[in-house]
Amino acid sequence: MCELPEQLFANPAWHALNTRHRHLALRYGAASRYSADVAPFAAVAEPSAEAFRDLHALLEPGEPVWIAIGDYALPREFAVEASLECLQMALPQSIATPETTRDHARLSARDARAMVALTDIAFPGFFRPHSYRMGRYYGMRGADALIAMGGERFQLEGFPEISAVCTHPVHRGQGLASDLIWRLVGEHRRAGLVSWLHVGCENLNAIRLYTQLGFVVSRTIEWRRIARAY
Repeated sequence: MCELPEQLFANPAWHALNTRHRHLALRYGAASRYSADVAPFAAVAEPSAEAFRDLHALLEPGEPVWIAIGDYALPREFAVEASLECLQMALPQSIATPETTRDHARLSARDARAMVALTDIAFPGFFRPHSYRMGRYYGMRGADALIAMGGERFQLEGFPEISAVCTHPVHRGQGLASDLIWRLVGEHRRAGLVSWLHVGCENLNAIRLYTQLGFVVSRTIEWRRIARAY
């Protein structure tokens, strides 16, 4: 196990939206969310009827968001559409960081369409046209397309999340994802930061890769996709 601070990681979207991502946050009372073109995540300071009334005001009717609220029973103003159990994994500081072996392009607004297209192959709907604003993203290009990428999502104080790591199916098996992860980890280490990530509990291939790189499980978290019912 690699321990991540419970007060941060039980509700990572809330802490990101109210610290390092304040400039990306829409807030009302005890609720916060990213705009729909940035990320499909929302959060409440604590699960309570009052906080969910505030969240209700931030959503359009029928609009879904992902939220981590434990076993809290939602008010009738919300419907649960799906749930996703994830591992939170972190890289212990004792793990050596190898040098990356390839050139990586820094991705930006001009790459947004290509980034969404690539991530939609692996995890459709999570990466949005303005997700690139959440952190640093790097990629590798083939002859005429983006073939691999990885970057940062939730920014917690001292703990940047590695996310959106994916490779086009035609180019898998070449170590591109691992190289991108090490690029990000290297930057985190030089800044004195701890790298971590989310991975779906059923995504055994990804869990195997992260374990091989030295990431260890810290905790399990359940995300629920909820929608404002009316």
